[in-house]
Amino acid sequence: MDLKTLNSEEIIELIANSILELKTRKIIRTNNLIGDLGEYLAIKTYNETRNLPNLQPAPIGTKNIDAISREGKRYSIKSTTTNSTGVFSALNEKGNMEINEKFFEYVIICKFNDSFKLEAIYEIDWDTFLKHKKWHKTMGSYHLTITKQLINDSQIIFKSA
Repeated sequence: MDLKTLNSEEIIELIANSILELKTRKIIRTNNLIGDLGEYLAIKTYNETRNLPNLQPAPIGTKNIDAISREGKRYSIKSTTTNSTGVFSALNEKGNMEINEKFFEYVIICKFNDSFKLEAIYEIDWDTFLKHKKWHKTMGSYHLTITKQLINDSQIIFKSA
């Protein structure tokens, strides 16, 4: 199909129908397209890769985590098209975060390009998260910036060629 032959309304309808089909296939579960794509692709990649834990999605609305391993390990999955993740809403009290309380064991970062093509999947553990978290003053919570140091400290699960 040559999209250039479609008018704007037809392209909008194509997008709407695509989103409905992605929801029917349970690839996306909410209206957060990039977040849902990242969760789906991260879980799919883990489940299809030898030596990685099998993950299942956490129920929609579960606080702090997006997936759980069969061993009960909790994963927060963040997806981004920039070098900054969304915020970790549970950690919204700067300086008051209880370091001994783990909200998850691992963070999975899905890095997409501007065309929503997956570029990389990185995994970090809780301690690495604590090392790299940064305060986002506008959002009033912590987030991660994808830097060379964070990449060096992560396990690279997937990297596009």
